[in-house]
Amino acid sequence: MLTTAINGGIVVDVIRGTRHRRNLGIENGRIVEISETPLEAQEVIWADGLTVAPGFIDVHGHVDGNDYAGILSAYQGITTTVGGNCGCSPSSIGDFFRNQESLGFPVNQAMLIGHETALREEAGALDRYKPATEEQIRTMTQLARKALQEGACGISFGLDYVPGSSLDEVIALAQVCKEYDKICPVHTRLLTDKDMYSLYELFQVARKTGVHILISHFVYQYCNGLVEEGLRMVEKAMKENLNIQLDSGMYTNWTTYFNTATFDLQNIQNSHWRWDQMIVATGEHTGSVMTEELYYHMKEKHPCEAIICFEGKEQEVYDCLVKPYVMPSTDIGAYAEGEGHPQIAGTYPRYFRKMVREKKLLTLEEAVYKATLLPARVFGFDQKGSIEKGKDADLTIFDPATIRDRSDYPHRGKPDAKPDGIPYVLVNGCLTVCNGEYTGRRCGRIIRK
Repeated sequence: MLTTAINGGIVVDVIRGTRHRRNLGIENGRIVEISETPLEAQEVIWADGLTVAPGFIDVHGHVDGNDYAGILSAYQGITTTVGGNCGCSPSSIGDFFRNQESLGFPVNQAMLIGHETALREEAGALDRYKPATEEQIRTMTQLARKALQEGACGISFGLDYVPGSSLDEVIALAQVCKEYDKICPVHTRLLTDKDMYSLYELFQVARKTGVHILISHFVYQYCNGLVEEGLRMVEKAMKENLNIQLDSGMYTNWTTYFNTATFDLQNIQNSHWRWDQMIVATGEHTGSVMTEELYYHMKEKHPCEAIICFEGKEQEVYDCLVKPYVMPSTDIGAYAEGEGHPQIAGTYPRYFRKMVREKKLLTLEEAVYKATLLPARVFGFDQKGSIEKGKDADLTIFDPATIRDRSDYPHRGKPDAKPDGIPYVLVNGCLTVCNGEYTGRRCGRIIRK
């Protein structure tokens, strides 16, 4: 008898862009039967009228083994998360993988090796305002090769956080990534909030190396009125056969840590940010509006907290995500309960609520494809992203009529409030979310590339 059956659901076929009432049979963590008649199994989920989609693949997160972030991911329908983004990852991918495999995890994890924390720092390039030496670059390329051989799915860059990084070191590491046929996600280097050179820099890297570049959280990088021009530049580069894609989120107000170069006083002044644009997202000052006095107090006493910066126009969120080469992403971080940014719990429910139900910018089939098969193909996750016999049983079951985000900014509500309309999530065939509640099961696997 089958381990699990999902009967009566409307199954989305992301390959053909259709949906039909079908019944799914699961055994040993894989889809083994797709039937027009109900199936018997040890465990039966009745999904009458609900949409059955491949589990969502979040290509830009910072879960990195944090349990609560993994659970929040599962609540919003994510079954696979890509970590180690923005140049920040564990220094040893092999050790991280072994540790996670021994513990289990709520969702599947793939990992990038990070330019700043795992390569630059390990090579001794500790000053973020200075370029790496030739010897340090050689060390970084050796470390990168080791991580890619251990199964990292690419090399990530957070050039905004290490503004001293030279183009030489970026190109050297991109060449290594190209050798292994893997991807380079990049949080672009922004000299000011009106900077567009950051894109030309990436085009130069792609042109010289042929590497596949994924520009991270595009709307966060260019939300200050630059999205239209930025997309036009990207499309021109794509016409020149540069291998470039984007991920982007559902918010313009972004967050990062206070001790990064982003919140250095000079960068705040260069970007013309006001104090009242910034909200403290973590720690004892959670929900506080930034002031000059609080800024200097936190620099001295609480430099490691997260700050949300409010800027941009909401329309730019939709301008990005309607593009066929853009995938949704969360930028989820590892925060304590009640802290953080609403993206950690609300991104995918908000994506379907806004893009499909309310604004009708995407059909349901298109929206599911962009959250599942498209990222699976970009990252080469061959067993993920579609509902087919033999594929991993990563499945998200939701109600398109009621799916919605409940999370909000910390000065207005709960950043980690669970969404509505996602009653069931299966990870490798295990029922990880049941009736909207986490079951405690840790069936997520490490994805080695």
